[in-house]
Amino acid sequence: MSGETVLVTGAFGLVGSKVVQTLAASGREVVATDLDMAANRKAAAQLPSGVRVRWADLTDTSAVDALVAEVSPAAIIHLAAIIPPFCYMRRGLARKVNVEATAALLRAAEAQAQRPRFVQASSVAVYGARNPHRITDVLTADTPTNPSDIYGAHKVEAEALVRASTLDWLILRLGGVMSSEFSLDIDVDLISFESVLPADGRLQTVDVRDVADAFAKATTTEDANREVLLIGGDPETHRHTQSAVGSQAAAAMRIRGGLPLGRPGDPASDTAWFATDWMDTTRAQEVLGFQHHSWSQLLADTSANAGWKRLPIGLAAPLIRGFLRSKSAYRDYPGRYADVWNAIAKKWGDPTPDMADA
Repeated sequence: MSGETVLVTGAFGLVGSKVVQTLAASGREVVATDLDMAANRKAAAQLPSGVRVRWADLTDTSAVDALVAEVSPAAIIHLAAIIPPFCYMRRGLARKVNVEATAALLRAAEAQAQRPRFVQASSVAVYGARNPHRITDVLTADTPTNPSDIYGAHKVEAEALVRASTLDWLILRLGGVMSSEFSLDIDVDLISFESVLPADGRLQTVDVRDVADAFAKATTTEDANREVLLIGGDPETHRHTQSAVGSQAAAAMRIRGGLPLGRPGDPASDTAWFATDWMDTTRAQEVLGFQHHSWSQLLADTSANAGWKRLPIGLAAPLIRGFLRSKSAYRDYPGRYADVWNAIAKKWGDPTPDMADA
């Protein structure tokens, strides 16, 4: 299959762009698809030579049918999604992208004479809120799903569609994806969203380069089929609390204490937590062998990629801290514990699943 075409949806997102690069570097034929917009066209200009781009709106079923028929891929890596907090702001569109587009892709794939393998990007959001003060185990593929928000509910529904298909498939549930690539292009909504999450919530990070390797290998592995795999960094270095991740990543760029201060979660509540936790990645590593970058390596690469910019950033750190803290979702917010779902509802819209998402 090494010379056959892989279709990558959501090809210009954080994970998608790295997946395309990884596939191209290994000599695979790649078709990258995403929405036709200025930012994506700019990113497309930086793609490795030989990568083909096909612009498509995956909420248009006829466009999906035409895309899959034209490309006739040996594998589809489906990454396109609307993630938190943006899915809370545009609930209807989020469902169309996260669920209905998945269904359309599966139908188009099943209609091909040579049916492709389908690799679905999912998330630990399917498990819902996780109180680390009461939960002592780690997530596994068999841990019951119990989504707390529309994103997790959409992923549960998309997974069910994949499972019900006649295709060969793998579902990869991702942990906290991190990149070492340096950028001053800060999305204020994402910074504010990070401040909502309980500071002592458990989070297993994973380098985006390793995520890309996992997806690339998932298209060809003969060691797993019709299986759910958990994608996180090595358990020795990538298991953290939420606040540790932010503070250490900021320190790597010389913004010490730069991220908005979070609040601890309520130990007495099982619902007032976000959908993150540590995970058992043993099976995924056995099948895909993707864990190459430790947490310390990710931080070192982040610092190296910032290069000379670390000096002016360090000098500007007090101003950066002041700006970012002004964007904290808990600024002037009552209480002492993180109030995740109410704070999200207040700032971005109702996050809870409705009947259509159940």
